[in-house]
Amino acid sequence: MAAATDRVHATAIASDGAAVLIRGASGSGKSDLALRCLTTSCPALRIAPGQLVADDQVLLTERSGTLFARAPDTLRGKLEVRGMGILSVPALDDVPVRLVADLTPSDAIERLPDEGASVTLFGVDVPHLNIAPFEQSAPIKLLLALARNAKDRD
Repeated sequence: MAAATDRVHATAIASDGAAVLIRGASGSGKSDLALRCLTTSCPALRIAPGQLVADDQVLLTERSGTLFARAPDTLRGKLEVRGMGILSVPALDDVPVRLVADLTPSDAIERLPDEGASVTLFGVDVPHLNIAPFEQSAPIKLLLALARNAKDRD
């Protein structure tokens, strides 16, 4: 029996073989944050730039208790850049989701959030983070959280 696949309104990026699902309303900054992650690295913290998995729509498939993300065929390798249009960028496929990040206003984010926070998607518990997408540090925060959660799961 084939695994069921569900389409969600989100953007996904990956780093070191693990993906983060970025959720937020239309126009909230998902694609912008993803674009900045694609160009952000921090060698001192062993953080490599992100890679696109999917923008705007993500296909999620559960297999053996793990969610995997990929883009719909028609959107694979496409990233919307406001004011420029749709750009073609290299994209990864079928990456395990190790973090869910919800775009949140900065004044609504706790300074010291619960490190064990998680959300359940399609029966799978996934670590969760709230992030303010337009803060200058947002890309590195997101990549750091992804690296930490990928390491904890492997």
